[in-house]
Amino acid sequence: NFVAEPMGEKPVTELPGIGPVLGERLASRGCDRAYVILGQFLVVKKDREMFTDWLNDQCNANTKQAGDCYNGLVEWCNAFL
Repeated sequence: NFVAEPMGEKPVTELPGIGPVLGERLASRGCDRAYVILGQFLVVKKDREMFTDWLNDQCNANTKQAGDCYNGLVEWCNAFL
């Protein structure tokens, strides 16, 4: 579902792998919108390890959560960029 629509102003919890708990942690660090996470994804040049490590550092996402988010952003970029 996430990949089927433009990013717009979606909350961070719309990202795959990011539920309410991780979403709250990210929001407390200023990452309240999905496009902010997309920005970081692009800053690390879509590098899986760098992005998933960053996500773990920011909100303590586990490997599956970070991987789901990474994969969702890759699919979204393939559809819209």
